[in-house]
Amino acid sequence: MLMETQHKNPLDSIDARTTLVGSNRMEILLFSLGTGELFGINVFKVREVSRTPTITRAPNMPKGVEGLISLRGNVIPVLALARIMKLSTEGSRNWGAMMVTEYNKRTLGFLVHEVDRIIRVEWDRVKAPEAVVSASGHDLITAITELPEGKLVSIVDVEQILANTFGEAPVGAIARLDEGHEYNVFFVDDSAVARKKIAETLDKMGVRHKHALNGLEAWSRLQGIAAHTSQSGRGVAEEIDLILVDAEMPEMDGYVLTRNIKADPRFAGIPVVMHSSLSSEANRAMGKTVGVDAYVAKFDAEVLAETLRPLLAKSLKE
Repeated sequence: MLMETQHKNPLDSIDARTTLVGSNRMEILLFSLGTGELFGINVFKVREVSRTPTITRAPNMPKGVEGLISLRGNVIPVLALARIMKLSTEGSRNWGAMMVTEYNKRTLGFLVHEVDRIIRVEWDRVKAPEAVVSASGHDLITAITELPEGKLVSIVDVEQILANTFGEAPVGAIARLDEGHEYNVFFVDDSAVARKKIAETLDKMGVRHKHALNGLEAWSRLQGIAAHTSQSGRGVAEEIDLILVDAEMPEMDGYVLTRNIKADPRFAGIPVVMHSSLSSEANRAMGKTVGVDAYVAKFDAEVLAETLRPLLAKSLKE
């Protein structure tokens, strides 16, 4: 069965979901925003769910930020998700629950109409929104999947929401690599925000790069590169110095992609770095299990550059 519904109370089961990492399956917390549509977020990005708390309003908040709350000693911003996604009027207060999310080194509260349930779905059942008709019709959806009864679930692009609401952190000064050698990186990420930042970081390092939009596309392109270099009597390492992969992607996740790369002798010696908004120890441990050479939490351009630098330098020596 490709998808199975979890009937447990989401409030009780959210933070005990580590066994699916690397199985090319994910669990999605379903929620609604008062429009009749279903939306979803990866359970790994949700720390807890609660009833709507008392929110303290503050001046000069970005549009869509309702205010601040104190959560176990930490002050976090609370976002009205429907407003940010332009699905409700300014006067709407129909929020029945709050999801506390943690990703990209940020903790945020998302106000939603109602939390539904958790579903388990294989990544190959999760499609990029370009491949299907989006139920919501806006640009803050990173993927679509379908329930057994035929209803679409729009998976929210939380990285794009973060960037749209608080702005994108600029990529600062980054030292270039040895200009006497041409370095080549192949990277894959389904987030447009992440792809832009990765490309900007690599450009500042003086590294040439190619990219793919999801794990399956990346694996297909990498196999094509391997076949082409083999036919011309060269090794893949002569064309790619390093592969940078996201963890959660439509159609094939980064763990399965990494396992495929590491199992293929044509890619021997090419380091694989996992770059993910999921920074828990469970995700890092799974990355090690499938053979990643380094794991970097999104998004800090300087940390990413300093992680890649020694691995690229090592490829030059070899």
